[in-house]
Amino acid sequence: MAERWIFDGQIAGLGAASGLRAVVGIWRASPFGAFADVMIQTDTGHRLLLAPSAEVGEFVAATYSFDEVRIVDVAAGVDGGRLAVAAGPLEIAATIGSRTVLGLGLRAVPHRLAVHPAWLRAVNPLAARLSPGARTHGTAGNGRQESYGVTDLHRITSARVTWNGTDQGGLVPITPAVSFGFSSVPPSPSLATVRTTIVSGD
Repeated sequence: MAERWIFDGQIAGLGAASGLRAVVGIWRASPFGAFADVMIQTDTGHRLLLAPSAEVGEFVAATYSFDEVRIVDVAAGVDGGRLAVAAGPLEIAATIGSRTVLGLGLRAVPHRLAVHPAWLRAVNPLAARLSPGARTHGTAGNGRQESYGVTDLHRITSARVTWNGTDQGGLVPITPAVSFGFSSVPPSPSLATVRTTIVSGD
């Protein structure tokens, strides 16, 4: 029988001038409880997962593709228009700006429809055109099917990113796109409210 895992929360995507790109997941509800994790891709293409536990690391690494997984303390949250992340060698302090035009459109879609896998499968071609590199439905690792139901989208307007204490430079678009799995994040640094639904292939 197929298994289903549902994650509700937010995903932040941003790039730094050094070439480091980060995708931060802040999950308020999931099969693993509330947690945060970070996917990193460096300027050399090295893909690294920073996970808060072996259990989370194992699940995420079975769904996406990484060259390395590290189990570290991960703290991430959004408060008063600020995003703060502390995850092992990574620290991020970012400012969340206004809702995007796409975010306004997403808010107009009824929530139950916006997160339903059948709807996300149907609108996937349109999503790829509206946000290059991003998809709403596809095949993940180990034959799993994954759906991204985004219900809101805000700009990230500034960020300070450090890695092992070294400043990574100013905020830049996420280019080239990250390559952890079937979908990237929008090229413009942003914070999305999302429901991710993963279904096993069995």
